[in-house]
Amino acid sequence: MQYRTLATEGRNRTTWNLDTMSALEMVTVMNHEDLTVPRAVRRALPQIAEAVELISDRLAKGGRMFYVGAGTSGRIGALDASEVSPTFGVSAKMVQFVMAGGEHALARATEASEDSVEMGRRDLAARRPTKRDVVVGIAASGVTPYTLSALTYAGSKGAATVAVVCNRGSAMAKAADVAIEVEVGPEVLSGSSRLKAGTAQKLICNMLTTGAMARLGYVYSNLMVNLHLKNKKLTERGIQVIELLAGVDRAEALATLEKADMNMAPALVMIKAGVGKSEASRRLRKSNGNVRRAIEGEGG
Repeated sequence: MQYRTLATEGRNRTTWNLDTMSALEMVTVMNHEDLTVPRAVRRALPQIAEAVELISDRLAKGGRMFYVGAGTSGRIGALDASEVSPTFGVSAKMVQFVMAGGEHALARATEASEDSVEMGRRDLAARRPTKRDVVVGIAASGVTPYTLSALTYAGSKGAATVAVVCNRGSAMAKAADVAIEVEVGPEVLSGSSRLKAGTAQKLICNMLTTGAMARLGYVYSNLMVNLHLKNKKLTERGIQVIELLAGVDRAEALATLEKADMNMAPALVMIKAGVGKSEASRRLRKSNGNVRRAIEGEGG
């Protein structure tokens, strides 16, 4: 595919005079263009939901999720992956990222690495993907050789595959089990996919991991109940969450957290189910960490 034919590489007619605009004119037109992104994402909601189901299914079976990408796309995947463990209290191994150029490329651009088919295959092979895993390839163009190669290799090993792209009919979309195609059109700054395309990708990543973790029961209601209470802010948040969900005062919430070694999930199960620490822990093990099921006594 010729890059010049991609919508994300086209010129945006509304910003032909970008370099002569006032600051207010510039940010106004950028804001107007950004408003089109949620609408574009909305059109792909069925595919995003399908990906959420696929991811949660694989993770429930002990699998892992890998984001793969280059440049901005890779950094967005890395950002989302790095936030999953502290937000949902799961192992950092559950959701990982594979970045063209390695972790060094998170801070310094290594543009040439995205063209390497061999590197994409090699980097993913190093993670030993299996049929229990799911790999999410992210690329605005949908044709990035590194990401396409990694996605194809993952599929050959039985891993489920998802493509997050911003052009329709791309090679990555055709190679994936689930294709999330969000057409955001030409950027304010032509070809700068860190703008609308990057925003769309971030919105989608938010949905994929938050949706999957919620389906796995690592949240209760719409609250985070698996936070690691490692600083004052998080400790206060944890106490407040227990107060809200269990209907107890601060003193009882803190006392129960202390009995649970400052672990929120067992503390909540202890209060809501009226059980001790060991029984709360047993229930959580039996329910694979699903807090609601543990409270209700399901799974054993």
